[in-house]
Amino acid sequence: MIFGKSAAIGKVAGAAPSSARKGQDIEKQDIEKEERRMKIAKLLVAGVALLHVAGAVGAKAGTLDEITKRGELRVAVQTQGPPFSMVDKTGARTGSSVELAELMAKEMGVKINFLNFDWDGLIPALLSGKADLLVGDMTPTLARAMKVGFTKPFMYTGSVVFTKAGGKFNSTEDCKAPGTRIAVLLGATGEKEAKAALPKGEIKSYKGGGPLLLDAVNNGQADCGVNDVSAVTGQSAAYPAGTFTVMPQMLSKEPLAFAVRYDSQDLLIWMNLFLDQATLDGRLKKNLDYWVNSDDWKKDH
Repeated sequence: MIFGKSAAIGKVAGAAPSSARKGQDIEKQDIEKEERRMKIAKLLVAGVALLHVAGAVGAKAGTLDEITKRGELRVAVQTQGPPFSMVDKTGARTGSSVELAELMAKEMGVKINFLNFDWDGLIPALLSGKADLLVGDMTPTLARAMKVGFTKPFMYTGSVVFTKAGGKFNSTEDCKAPGTRIAVLLGATGEKEAKAALPKGEIKSYKGGGPLLLDAVNNGQADCGVNDVSAVTGQSAAYPAGTFTVMPQMLSKEPLAFAVRYDSQDLLIWMNLFLDQATLDGRLKKNLDYWVNSDDWKKDH
């Protein structure tokens, strides 16, 4: 009897570990359930947040959508800035950047509307929403990039010094003389470069376009001028051959790019893709060879 009783007691005592394990298993299951609930809750919160973001993005149409619905691409250009933008002898708006913008509009399947501004009015016109994009011979500087977003460069150029032919200023060194009157465009990269390269000169900043600098040098209001070499070469075509001497040394090497507002990232991506394709299929090279790398356009326009 005592043996049986002890065995019974042993059976009862041996049951304790089994009960403990069951309790531990139940507790573990509860923890796992709670973890699953937490994961599901987090996923739901993330999903709701994603829907809010998607809704916000969907609620505001992108610039490309606006252009498509409007059926018109609005482009800010410089009134007279050959060979990139100008009104030719027939009264037609043309130029390297103008033709590239026309190709963009054609690819978009919309009409194009060119809006004319002086140089210093281009960025304000873009920021105000009057224009969708800005095309011309603008250098993407860090200061300008604080206001607008630039595409990848479509070409590289640089600033040069130019003078009136036959005068006493026949080299860049001559233009470094103290008191030399240097004509530059207000706010252009040439203004900064002239101050650095010709520190003893008297900087005369003109508000408007490159032809003003040529006029100033030609009329004796300035001794030397500093501007983008492609602009000087193109704009001097309006004068008799041999009117100006363009110095061979470039003061800098600069990229040229187009610009959009920072809220037009869809348009910026599209324009960069356009430039890539125009480079690959030769349209960009054909444009630059005609307008920038030769004088062929001068006899046609």
